[in-house]
Amino acid sequence: MDLAEYRRRYEGKDATPGWDAINARLEQVYGAQEPKHWGTLIKHMLGGPDPLDGISAFECRDGGKSHLHFVTYGYSSLYYDEEAAGGEFSRYGLEMTFRLASELPPAEQPLWVCNLLQNLARYVFKSGRWFEPYHWIPTNSPIRADFDTDLVGLAFLLDPVLGGIDTPHGRVEFIQAFGITKQELESFKDTKQTAEALIDARRKSNPLLVTDLARKDG
Repeated sequence: MDLAEYRRRYEGKDATPGWDAINARLEQVYGAQEPKHWGTLIKHMLGGPDPLDGISAFECRDGGKSHLHFVTYGYSSLYYDEEAAGGEFSRYGLEMTFRLASELPPAEQPLWVCNLLQNLARYVFKSGRWFEPYHWIPTNSPIRADFDTDLVGLAFLLDPVLGGIDTPHGRVEFIQAFGITKQELESFKDTKQTAEALIDARRKSNPLLVTDLARKDG
């Protein structure tokens, strides 16, 4: 899409071409389901403290595990931006997702997931290093603070349903985070296995790589 076409299609400062492209992909998967959405009072581009301008969570019963499917808005270029139009990648070229095993509807507001996703974004925005499939990181504490879980790290994969999309600002891949245990982290550090091998193994019983806080080490 050249600049003239971009201006014709999205004329107006209130246009949100990138955000709309994400919503269009989610509508293909979830139809008219209205997600739970958490937005920021002040956008990051206007000086707000949170890197992500929004996080949505959809109820999903696919893959044999009822879960909440979280999707971020903020790693990619969301708003009208002539300099971003027609790029190869939209800003960092990704948005993050996370699938949390949960009863549906959930019994509590999973605000801790929003905090986790915002903290991941802070790392990326500060360091300039982004996540790609089969990267992994320790979280140096349980992924949910003050909660009894053996999950103390994250591995990353291409979201098995959302995949990637082409937007007016370039390509966006949906990179999913998956909770991993201390033993799994140690197996990466001593090179006994790779994150790719672990994820492929977990897919056999958990095809959508849903994170379950009750999953035990070993």
